[in-house]
Amino acid sequence: MTVKIAILKETQPDERRVAMIPAVAQRIAKLGADLVLEQGAGSAATYTDDAYTKAQVTQEPDTGKLVADADIVLAVQPPSVETVKKMKPGALLVSFIYAQSQPELVKALRDGKITTFAMELIPRISRAQAMDALSSQAALAGYYAPLLGSVHMQKILPMMTTAVGSLRAARVLVMGLGVAGLQALATAHRLGAVCEGYDVRPETKEEAESVGAKFVDTGIDARGAGGYARELTADEKAKVRATLSQHIAQADLIITTAAVPGRKAPRLIDAEQLAGMKEGSVVVDMGAPNGGNCEGTKAGEIVKVGPVVMVGPTNLPSSLAAQASELYAKNIYNLLEQVLHDGVLKPDFTDEVITGTTLTHDGKITNAAILKVIEGTPAEKA
Repeated sequence: MTVKIAILKETQPDERRVAMIPAVAQRIAKLGADLVLEQGAGSAATYTDDAYTKAQVTQEPDTGKLVADADIVLAVQPPSVETVKKMKPGALLVSFIYAQSQPELVKALRDGKITTFAMELIPRISRAQAMDALSSQAALAGYYAPLLGSVHMQKILPMMTTAVGSLRAARVLVMGLGVAGLQALATAHRLGAVCEGYDVRPETKEEAESVGAKFVDTGIDARGAGGYARELTADEKAKVRATLSQHIAQADLIITTAAVPGRKAPRLIDAEQLAGMKEGSVVVDMGAPNGGNCEGTKAGEIVKVGPVVMVGPTNLPSSLAAQASELYAKNIYNLLEQVLHDGVLKPDFTDEVITGTTLTHDGKITNAAILKVIEGTPAEKA
């Protein structure tokens, strides 16, 4: 007995990734699965149909027919409601969902009795690190952000000595020191820039310094209960803003990384601070898809905001589609390895990784936070 896995071709215009690459498909086949690939699914990420030696490539133009008898459906972006409605009850969907902004899709998954592993819900615990798709994609996005910013700068990043004098190194400020922010700092430092990093969490100071950057210390400790940031007082906010404004004004390139999937991005830089920047300075706003970390950001566009060139990328990992797909496919494999045994799909819903990742199952929304958003009902009353 084998499980049938369908690999979808992404349809969003800015998406070039694929959920499964040929090398990882071979490993999944050993778990007892037959793979069917939608024609051309990997071509935008440089993976040709011929490279998928362990997958059947379907010529069927109707995605619905592909998923109709699949036990597992793999995708990067959330599939359409129409596609979900053609999946069979009890099937497993593995993809990013971003449920808070996809209520109709979540309802279709619930009503179709689809078990959904939402990749953005992978618990942030050590045992699940190999499955953590948000982190793997953020690492590549963080790497690419300073490269993208440098393309729009009118100066180089490193110091350079020439026959007619020396050129100063550019100053790069990264705001938000999660996975993406630290990778951005590391890349900018390797390219020779003078780097600074800022985060509301003072414990990130050592991490910033470990990649060659100086930490912007505002003198305010924003740590609250449970490790979360607390609300600052008005005086504290004023002090933080005053300190940051000085560093913002000195930067040639700023990269902002504060984003929570499905939620509005927090505002990190306002119009007054942008106006105080140098002419020709550049901001790469990684929060652009969710409204932007900066005032004036436009998702998917490059605009001039006062003296600043504002870059609002919407899908940075897709710009590195080959390796982004590789990491994502490995995340999926490590997850499926937990639930697929000898050709039988057996999710253990007592496992904290599985329960934390599951969005819908057996006709119910199983994530309490999403259930409240979609149905306005506490989970225990579902």
